Amino acid sequence: MASEIELKLALGESGPDALRRHPRLASLPSRVSRLGNTYFDTPDGDLEEARSALRLRRDGSRLLQTVKTRGEGSGGLSSRGEWEWPVAGPGLDLEGLAEIPPMAALGQDTLSRLVPRFSTDFTRETWMVEDAGAVIEVALDAGEIRAGERTATIRELELELKEGKEGALHQLAATLAESVPLRPSDTSKAARGGALLLGQWRLPEGGTPAAWLHRAGVALDALADTGEPVWRHEAQAAFRQLAALGDDPAGDAHWLARALDDDAWLNEAFGVRALALSRQLPGNTALD
Repeated sequence: MASEIELKLALGESGPDALRRHPRLASLPSRVSRLGNTYFDTPDGDLEEARSALRLRRDGSRLLQTVKTRGEGSGGLSSRGEWEWPVAGPGLDLEGLAEIPPMAALGQDTLSRLVPRFSTDFTRETWMVEDAGAVIEVALDAGEIRAGERTATIRELELELKEGKEGALHQLAATLAESVPLRPSDTSKAARGGALLLGQWRLPEGGTPAAWLHRAGVALDALADTGEPVWRHEAQAAFRQLAALGDDPAGDAHWLARALDDDAWLNEAFGVRALALSRQLPGNTALD
């Protein structure tokens, strides 16, 4: 098992082009690949209930099977358990799957009922950046999630820590946010696909500062995928609850709630404020 530490950021429409022009990336070589992914679960959603995700990924001639466990974090930063290995295909390697503790805990009957549930197909462009003594993989994903007749756009940035200290992720994100419209995102592609499949989103509970920040982030993820105004109002309410706690981040939380009154809220200023808030509120909120 590997432990994946990454900062996930959702981009505005102009974000990908602005990112490629950013001085930290413009002079670096990049690698572009096309990734096709199929996510599996039981018809009853047992893996989703256990907050685990299972996928088969086609990357060129390679077929990889990946299991990810429920993450911890907030404000876009997450740490997850991850198992990945090459498989012959075309279907799942059930024997290998049964050897992984979180899958073995579900039982053989559950594993025997796994079926394809939804897919994600996207182009990934990656750069390797050395920042503050750390090595960070910068991955820009652009494509879509498909669940039956429903689709959602993928336009996100993942900063994955390969070497060094976690703070380097925030430092690089803050630098990018100065000229790239972006925001922290707590919802994985697997969780987004599950919500798309069911046609419904569930917001996490608030309570602690980190939990209110997480709730606001998930509400903005739901807004991006559904376009339904109710999720913008939910995000505003969560930011206001955070501001009402009276902690040091109250100024940023109140500013972000007000910024959501504007239809063009996802801009550089929003990203800078949101990242500053997430950096002030480190936490181990359970993520999907």
